[in-house]
Amino acid sequence: MENIEKVKKFSETIKTIKAEIHKDVVGQEDIVDNVIIAIISGGNVLLEGVPGVGKTRLVRTLGKTLSLPFSRIQFTPDLMPSDVTGTNIIQKDETGKMKVVFQKGPIFANLVLADEINRATPKTQSAMLEVMQEHKVTIANQTYKMAEPFFVLATQNPIEQDGTYPLPEAQMDRFMFKLVMNFPTIDELKDIVNMTQITLEETANAVVDGPTILEMRELSKTVPVIDDVLNFAMTLVSISHPELPNTSETARKYIKYGVSPRAGQALITAAKVRALINGNFNVSIEDIETLAYPVLRHRIKINYTAINEHLSVDDVIGLLISETKRYCK
Repeated sequence: MENIEKVKKFSETIKTIKAEIHKDVVGQEDIVDNVIIAIISGGNVLLEGVPGVGKTRLVRTLGKTLSLPFSRIQFTPDLMPSDVTGTNIIQKDETGKMKVVFQKGPIFANLVLADEINRATPKTQSAMLEVMQEHKVTIANQTYKMAEPFFVLATQNPIEQDGTYPLPEAQMDRFMFKLVMNFPTIDELKDIVNMTQITLEETANAVVDGPTILEMRELSKTVPVIDDVLNFAMTLVSISHPELPNTSETARKYIKYGVSPRAGQALITAAKVRALINGNFNVSIEDIETLAYPVLRHRIKINYTAINEHLSVDDVIGLLISETKRYCK
């Protein structure tokens, strides 16, 4: 009975959060759902979309709804690592003596929007690695922990590739999800125009706070995963590797590189949160299937055969899911 009440409260809290977010964000239901899952799971999100579809507004609204400080970093080729993480500076104290003080960079916020992250140099991109994975920054042998919950939403423009630096594989793997923000429909465009004619400011209200998010995260960790579901998820991860002896036909034909073990961790962690959102205290295979696309699409590298046959990464993931079902019968 206690679990039933906790699940009900969890699900109702998510509905309240989504209702507030949609006061300022039109459409993009899947994006909002998956961003909420990532925040509660403790993961980061790579968001791909053309300019003007509401990426910045989404993160600002999240900050207001969750009562969390928000920071935006505009990545450019001349941005230095210290511009992101912060640096030591020398300043006078109250007695007039000089002392070294750490000046925090914009990464020190609960919600961080890393806008057009692929425009920064690899050196600056690598500065994000430690903080995204470990939730801490090390400067001059001093370690500074981030306030929890900590969440990075990085964006990249799928159209413009001039003057960009592809994200390293190690950094791509640190994103729990890669989400694709589609262009709004005509009806959604009308709603956006009508909304912004009234005010450009976000109208969402705070409905939860950081400690509540952390409590929800702890509850999600207790959700059980039966062996059949765990086996399905790990089989899906394993048969993405073309070099393994018992791999799938899809991997042999269409995949150059499979996914890392971190993908399996992300699948299970996110599936637990999704189960609670849907009012369940157990993970289903349907949860795994649905989340396979955002979890795997930036980790799988398709080969030239797939490209020549006009197959997208999502198409290949769909084929992998079908083969996993046959493997797990």
